[in-house]
Amino acid sequence: MGVVRKWVFPVLRILLIAAIAVALGKLAFFPDKTEEVSAVPTGEVVEPVIPVALGTIVNDVVVQANVTADPASPLKSTAAGTVDEIFFPQGSVVAAGDTVFDVKVEIVRTPEDSIDSEGKTKPKIYRYEQVLAPAAGVLSSLGVISGQDVTIGMVAGQIAPPTFSVSGSLKPEQRYRLVDQPTEASIAITGGPAAFTCTGLRITTPLAGSEGGNAGGDETAGGTGGAGTGGTSGGSTTTVSCPIPGEVTVFSGLAAEMTISGGKAENVLVVPTTAVRGAALSGTVWVSLADGSTEERAVGLGLNDGSQVEITGGLAEGDQILQFAPGALADPSGCPPGAVDCGGVITR
Repeated sequence: MGVVRKWVFPVLRILLIAAIAVALGKLAFFPDKTEEVSAVPTGEVVEPVIPVALGTIVNDVVVQANVTADPASPLKSTAAGTVDEIFFPQGSVVAAGDTVFDVKVEIVRTPEDSIDSEGKTKPKIYRYEQVLAPAAGVLSSLGVISGQDVTIGMVAGQIAPPTFSVSGSLKPEQRYRLVDQPTEASIAITGGPAAFTCTGLRITTPLAGSEGGNAGGDETAGGTGGAGTGGTSGGSTTTVSCPIPGEVTVFSGLAAEMTISGGKAENVLVVPTTAVRGAALSGTVWVSLADGSTEERAVGLGLNDGSQVEITGGLAEGDQILQFAPGALADPSGCPPGAVDCGGVITR
């Protein structure tokens, strides 16, 4: 036992320490060599391709609008003279053609008729011109009194009609979606009655230099509803307006949503607007060929709902095209960049 303790254990201890020292030395000065792996890209960029399919496009243009009272009609003097008698005071309800007041106009005698047989000057003679209400409504203002001198064309008052219109601003690019000018629109009053249809839709773009929304404007009207535009005057703002039917109760200042139907196309070729360069009448798409290349092709465009566009020529059903025209960016919301609104489209 003494031999084991004196010789065996110390020798084993020395051997163990030597083995550990050798292992540490190898790790420190002679590490294992690993094969170098070169970084070689293996991915491939593939542009998304979609087929041209049949579908139905509902081209509804939605405009945020407001209810406004129709403009008052000016009451103008029809003669130069003196106000004789006022028949309707301010605030009265008048009908079109009612005599609001009359004007006393002196009849000028000829020199031969101005002196009587006794050599005296004959008295003045007068005629009376009636000033009639141009429209039915409330005489909201009357700026003349009996005995006041007036001139021809002088605005003596205003008659506010009991009618309303709904109007809003139409973006210039939305005009492309209303190539066939509509004659009516669906109106939904915020917090008001159920949606209703108004006729006599008017689209007005004032000309440069015009002072009013209708003055000298480029106006397209579906009817003669006599509605005021209530839009911004001057500049290039296009205003769309429609008279509210008399049986619908509304109040000035209410918010409304105007839906204008620009047409509906069923069983037509449709593609996303992101796949087309151009938005109206004509455009360009990129067709994917069998060899993997692409071909730029001109196409005809029809209805556009903001997210899909009708193809009227240049493509056939099943053709493969790039989902995004070169330079176009995908929108996570599903709407193309710059889209006014995204309507519904049914494809099959």
